[in-house]
Amino acid sequence: MADLVPFPRAPRPARPRPSEPEPLWRQMLGDQLRRRRHDRDETLTETAENAGVSPQYLSEVERGLKEPSSEMIAAIAGALDTSLIELASGVADELRQVTAAPASAPASAAVSVSRGAFALAA
Repeated sequence: MADLVPFPRAPRPARPRPSEPEPLWRQMLGDQLRRRRHDRDETLTETAENAGVSPQYLSEVERGLKEPSSEMIAAIAGALDTSLIELASGVADELRQVTAAPASAPASAAVSVSRGAFALAA
């Protein structure tokens, strides 16, 4: 039998700690839903009825208090005449803006991982 040779692991670079915690997905989703509903000049009740959910539930989703299932998100997105991909992209874009690395962070600190090899980008 062959001897096992341990694979050397490169240390992970320290990621700077954000001064504030990242927002939760459900909070960003709720903000996005509320904005889209307001853009359509719809009441909570109108959108909830079109989505097949209660106004109370939609309110909790919009306030980031509920973690809706993908089916519920799809129903609410449909009631707002948008798609899941548009909604998710909007949330992702906002998260990128909120959690963007500061401009002072050096680009050369990025780590490339490929087939078990670790290399620092120059």
